[in-house]
Amino acid sequence: MNRRLLAIAGALAALALLIAAAIAANPTLLIAGYDTATVEAVDGETGESLATVEARVADGLAKRYVGLSETDDLAADGGLLFVHGEAGEHAYVMRDMAFGLDIVFVAPNGTVTQIHEAAPDSRPYTRYRGTGRYVLEVPRGWSERNGVEPGDRLVFDLD
Repeated sequence: MNRRLLAIAGALAALALLIAAAIAANPTLLIAGYDTATVEAVDGETGESLATVEARVADGLAKRYVGLSETDDLAADGGLLFVHGEAGEHAYVMRDMAFGLDIVFVAPNGTVTQIHEAAPDSRPYTRYRGTGRYVLEVPRGWSERNGVEPGDRLVFDLD
């Protein structure tokens, strides 16, 4: 009986190592699915609507870590909205990205605080820093095409 238990324990340990290796190679395996939110960019002075994005919501540690890595492309009106527990300084990198992004930092009240244009071929792990509670990643050039700039607001409803 002891040999059988040792064999089972060894098999379980090997399986655990395989699972850990698979997750390390592809962290998206930890993510079950994303909620979505409609994000509207609004002119900070006039209140005029500038653009609307359908965004996946990254509201957990694993989703924020993975971000848009391993994503082949992003629709012109698509994005990913990162939700942090509280406002603060955050840094984002272009890990395993096939396309460029605008990285839009947003204060708790929805005010855009900083926008970076990030190229997929930027130095590995260049840190794009900004302050806010939310960060919206959209296709590179989206902010300029739609006239979105610091001081404007993002309006969205997270249930």
